[in-house]
Amino acid sequence: MANQAKLEIVGGRPLQGTITVSAAKNAALPLLAAALLTEEEVVFDNLPRIKDVEAMLEVIQQVGGTIRELEDGRWAISGRNLDASREVPNELVRKIRASNLLLGPLLARCGMAHLSMPGGCSIGSRQMDQHIKGFRALGCQDIAISGGYIKAHGPLPLQGTVIHLDVASVGATENIMMAATLAAGTTVIRNAAKEPEIVDLQNLLNKMGAHIRGAGTDVIKIEGVKKLKGTSHSIIPDRIEAGTHLVAGVITNGQLTVKNIIPEHVEAVTAKLMEMGVKLEIGDDYITVFPHDWQLKAVDIRTQPYPGFPTDMQAQFMALLTLVPGISLITENIFEARFNQVPELNRLGASIKTENGTAFIKGVAKLTGAEVSATDLRAAAALALAGLAAEGKTIVENIQHLERGYEAFVEKYCQVGAQMRRITGS
Repeated sequence: MANQAKLEIVGGRPLQGTITVSAAKNAALPLLAAALLTEEEVVFDNLPRIKDVEAMLEVIQQVGGTIRELEDGRWAISGRNLDASREVPNELVRKIRASNLLLGPLLARCGMAHLSMPGGCSIGSRQMDQHIKGFRALGCQDIAISGGYIKAHGPLPLQGTVIHLDVASVGATENIMMAATLAAGTTVIRNAAKEPEIVDLQNLLNKMGAHIRGAGTDVIKIEGVKKLKGTSHSIIPDRIEAGTHLVAGVITNGQLTVKNIIPEHVEAVTAKLMEMGVKLEIGDDYITVFPHDWQLKAVDIRTQPYPGFPTDMQAQFMALLTLVPGISLITENIFEARFNQVPELNRLGASIKTENGTAFIKGVAKLTGAEVSATDLRAAAALALAGLAAEGKTIVENIQHLERGYEAFVEKYCQVGAQMRRITGS
């Protein structure tokens, strides 16, 4: 595609220095949706400047949300003029999966929602059935998917209830939480997802005047209120970005400090690195990886919901494991189409085979630069990390995927010694 942005990387340079983690993409998106639950302004101190956030802000404006960028770099969001009857252009909604998180606020405030089925990365199906189950339980019986659109009408207010999720869906947990804040009575979500981003959503909603407890456990209780108010909020650091940087330090055999980090949020990642033999220093808000002059060990990884090993980190670990002697196994239990990076890593000289949701990675002595193409956000990150370790020049095409979720990726890596640049052209 002409003028498509690419990433050019000259590998073989150990990363040295300090890299700072931005606010979490997967927290920012539901928090932006939650701001529509009040007519007053909700101010975010540290909104990450990434493509997914830009797309979410566009969707919010399409449904009547008001957005102001303040002089100090903060952003103010208001749902004063929220209008669920306004149709969001299909091409906009299809840019971003998280647009489905507007359903809860729209139903809670307006009693209706009409959105195109959302898009995002091509990593397998992410069904809406648990969202719909939750909304129906809250009293919204008139809800259907037809012609690529979700159309829903419900009572105002929604009615509190007990909801048992069949799977611990992050998006469904967040959507139901938001819808239930303005419902009459108490809502209990059982088998709720436990991710830190859900705790951050609870913290924001409670500052807005909601009565929620239990986020971070599998039972969340929401006592409905009649109205929410404005507030200000700092978004938690991005645990997946943090994990990506840690792997970058290891794969380049550098000494890299990753700061603005909540170590508890990345324990599954740091535990696996230590199992491999990586030396780490873990502080209150930073983690340093140190160079190794010993052989790292092959490991087996199974992706699981939080607090297990995150599916959003398996591609980056796969890039690292291509250079670890022995045979490592990665079993993907969350998304069935999340090994898109395998043929591209093999183009760089990796030895990876997949079978029935498991990747078998045989460590090789070196990777060699080549032209590769990203198909999704985390695959793009994995290919960039592999390029940092490969001999010679690597070109990663389709880096719009990378820019969906990593703020100032090139700038951050160049500051710690990477030879990397963003290029455009045919």
